Amino acid sequence: MRIEITSKHLAVTDPIRERIESRFEKLNRHDVDLISPHVIITQEGNDFQIEASMGVPSGKLFAKASHENLYNAINQMGQKLERQLNRHAHKDQAKRHVKPAAVEVEEEESAA
Repeated sequence: MRIEITSKHLAVTDPIRERIESRFEKLNRHDVDLISPHVIITQEGNDFQIEASMGVPSGKLFAKASHENLYNAINQMGQKLERQLNRHAHKDQAKRHVKPAAVEVEEEESAA
């Protein structure tokens, strides 16, 4: 999987690229095809903003994180993508898709 990394006002060094790639490797655990992942890094003032978007077979995922430490922003973005991908991968197992079974109520005979 090739990740396209775009940066504005910042050089993408090998450690930054490795951190981003390691976050995306964690997403591969969900056995969902990631289609053309793209990461954009910007620096505004003291904060780093990182945005990631990628396609999945039934839609698109997007996450954005901001932090004064670039590596913390990358981790936050990865966690957001992981939650979305987990929700997407287990959608068919969610309780809202299961119809509740009919509950039979037995009437007790009372001794009067």
